[in-house]
Amino acid sequence: MVEINSALAEYLAFITIERGLSTNTAISYQIDLTEFVEFGIEKNFDFSHLSKREIDEYLQFLGRKNLKNSSINRKIASLRNFLNFCAREHGWISPMEDVKAPKVPKRLPKALTIQEISSMIEISGLGDTPAAIRDRAIIDLMYSTGSRVSELVGLNVSDIHDSDGYSVVKLLGKGGRERVVPIGQLARQNLVAYLSRSRPVLSAARRENALFLNNHGKRLSRQSIWNVVSLSAERVGIKAKVSPHSLRHSFATHLLDGGADIRTVQELLGHASVTTTQIYTLVTIDKLRESFASAHPRAF
Repeated sequence: MVEINSALAEYLAFITIERGLSTNTAISYQIDLTEFVEFGIEKNFDFSHLSKREIDEYLQFLGRKNLKNSSINRKIASLRNFLNFCAREHGWISPMEDVKAPKVPKRLPKALTIQEISSMIEISGLGDTPAAIRDRAIIDLMYSTGSRVSELVGLNVSDIHDSDGYSVVKLLGKGGRERVVPIGQLARQNLVAYLSRSRPVLSAARRENALFLNNHGKRLSRQSIWNVVSLSAERVGIKAKVSPHSLRHSFATHLLDGGADIRTVQELLGHASVTTTQIYTLVTIDKLRESFASAHPRAF
């Protein structure tokens, strides 16, 4: 019988190598499952013949940690996938079919207004320094393409393709899925300014393939891009918390508001399923409802 730590190592290798999940996703699985394994060892679980009572005991432990239902659901999903793998590969008994995840209220993503984003782009480039030109290009490119922060960090100069005044970017998304997304003309102008005026200064000390560089000529980190976005929002005076994902939310919402087909938005966002994209339609429906309530004489 395979012991639990060996089974866990085997599963992590499976999701990374065979399923092609990203490093960040694999790390999340590892954290969630290691917590369960440590709890089970302390409670003397027979991992190959787990009962629903033992799983419920673990869920009660999670509940005492005051975690959000969304976090508990993620841990349940991690555990279900792991135990199903062990049942399939090693004949273990998994009780996860009888485990129900707590309900999570559907939250609509918060989109910034077009004016707020335009102001963020403008204010991030104040001073015309190499860093300012870079930051303006970062925000504009994220909003123009709907890219994830991890996708932006991973970009190389060779991922930008320009022909006859029309530019596209090749993004490497979740699960190693590639997609090609057009770059809007305004974002293209800021990107060209960065590549011609800013990047040569930042890369003077070293040879680096990365598209966006820090002041030492190295690839810009995720945290640095978070700082660029949040600082720009703060300077504009936006009270709500703004992250790189806020720009991605806004990209999708504004496309749907403008009449884009949901399948097109799905492709541009790199969603494997259109179900994930459909949450953005709730945002536009909500805005339509507000407009109706304020404008129609018989709304109330």
